[in-house]
Amino acid sequence: MLDFDLNSLVRENVRMLKPYASARDDFKGNKNNMIFLDANENPFENGVNRYPDPQQIDLKSVLAKQRGIQIENILLGNGSDEVLDLIYRAFCEPTIDNVITLPPTYGMYKVLAETNNIINREVLLTNDFQPDVHEILKATDHNTKLLFLCSPNNPTGNSFDNDKVESILNNFNGLLVIDEAYIDFSNQTSWLSKLDRYPNLIITQTLSKAYGLAGIRLGICYASKDIITILNKIKPPYNVNELTQLRALKRILQPGTIKNEISTILKEKKKLMKALLKVNFVNKVYPSDANFIMVEVDNADKRCKEFLAKGFVIRNRSTQPLCKNCLRITIGIPEENNKLIATLKEIK
Repeated sequence: MLDFDLNSLVRENVRMLKPYASARDDFKGNKNNMIFLDANENPFENGVNRYPDPQQIDLKSVLAKQRGIQIENILLGNGSDEVLDLIYRAFCEPTIDNVITLPPTYGMYKVLAETNNIINREVLLTNDFQPDVHEILKATDHNTKLLFLCSPNNPTGNSFDNDKVESILNNFNGLLVIDEAYIDFSNQTSWLSKLDRYPNLIITQTLSKAYGLAGIRLGICYASKDIITILNKIKPPYNVNELTQLRALKRILQPGTIKNEISTILKEKKKLMKALLKVNFVNKVYPSDANFIMVEVDNADKRCKEFLAKGFVIRNRSTQPLCKNCLRITIGIPEENNKLIATLKEIK
């Protein structure tokens, strides 16, 4: 790959920043039998009267063991959106730097660019929803700091070809952020297995999808120790609350349950795709490595209204490039999917 210099990507003010040290950061000893009078907390025990661990060590320890990496390679955030925002704030200078996104894709990349006053250069996916490597690299310059790939992609559901991703990693001097929110539903191997090989690689994952914890907001960032150190400098000290940490820890220690739920979702997805192929107003059912299906219909606005009248909330993605008259349908529990299939037969 090209020579990669992380320091050249970090914003000057972030490089010089001395991070805030909380009371829980200062104390490094064993907490057992200690009386804490350092953080101005309410001393009456109720389970959440103390500040949470700012580094979420118990949770990270289990994640590190499950993923086969080190704790130093993990940063946790208040959902993946906070993780993505931290990456923008650490590496992109407002009004000067730019990022590249590949529509149709997850909309928050663009929103966060606009929020942080960063130029967003859009390079459309190809007609088969793959990265156009030539056009992507042509769009980069000295101020291109970040490039976002969502694989499996939202809303299209497909995974990106490994050779295309590797080509970008080997020829892009900025940071490549691969969003793997849906990786647990895919047969593709996570790029986490190649984290040591690429110093410019950042991987984000979430507990919102396969782990069923969207309500607690827990996002995960995997990267080199140097990148994680930079992000830790600017993250809020207590960005992941105690209740979230406890609930997440309980859930990730139930791999059997999670595996069974994923298996059910994949089985139901296959059933629903088969049913959709028989519907006369469905023009195309796209392949999916995620827990949703994108389908092209004759008239997306009309069909969305019809589904809504039948009690189904389905996402119309027609506003996205290359997705004209496309609907995105999330896989529900078996009973919900059976009702949807019955409704498909009713709608003419």
